[in-house]
Amino acid sequence: MHELNIPDSGNKPEFYAELRIQLEALLDGETDLIANTANMASLLYHALPDVSWAGFYFLKHTELVLGPFNGKPACVRIPLGKGVCGSVAATRKPLVVKDVHAFPGHIACDAASRSELVVPLVRGVQLLGVLDLDSPVPGRFDEEDREGCQNLGETLLRSLE
Repeated sequence: MHELNIPDSGNKPEFYAELRIQLEALLDGETDLIANTANMASLLYHALPDVSWAGFYFLKHTELVLGPFNGKPACVRIPLGKGVCGSVAATRKPLVVKDVHAFPGHIACDAASRSELVVPLVRGVQLLGVLDLDSPVPGRFDEEDREGCQNLGETLLRSLE
């Protein structure tokens, strides 16, 4: 059993570095995509303040399909290029959205969501899917969160090799 130890740091890079150590321990010796994304979603949901949803969407043909998550029930399928997740999947570039209501074509799976961070999960040239974080707080995510979550995503991808 993993003991969740929420990092106590006002410094985001240090916070994410400590979180990465915990994620590495959770993933150690396991290569299954579902098991590892389930544990990562739970870790992020419980460790990150003001996050109402943390989870994954996986690329299946021409759309994203819901994977492991923590939070309220979510949209099951998202077309490539639609909403924040679909846009990230299409461009393979992360997005920090300070106000989801200002994002053209935002898909509101949870009406209380106000800001979002989505990071693509790319192994080699293959897009596996995206990591998606939602918050009810406008402007919750910034570039330090993006960088921290990209690093966590890379840790996840290394576990799958």
